[in-house]
Amino acid sequence: MSSLSSIALSGMNAAQALLDASANNIANANTPGYRRQEVAQSAQAGGGVSTAFTKSNSQGATLETDVVSQLQAKNAFLANLAVFKTSDKLAGALLDHKA
Repeated sequence: MSSLSSIALSGMNAAQALLDASANNIANANTPGYRRQEVAQSAQAGGGVSTAFTKSNSQGATLETDVVSQLQAKNAFLANLAVFKTSDKLAGALLDHKA
């Protein structure tokens, strides 16, 4: 099993991948023949998540989807950051208690 901080870090990395893909999609919305980037997430056995970039089967922009994806990624990043900070505080408190 992975540590709580490494699980939260993988969540932050996944959120960053979603932000990168949606930003790329918005930047290329008017590019002829552009196929959208999508991010596939999968759970890791010991905890956390892994990501992989794929190309959409269809062409064209869906700006609404990308804006919603950015908001979801932002919230996921902030939630995982809060878990990471809390894990760090708990580890510090535990070390202070044992010392």
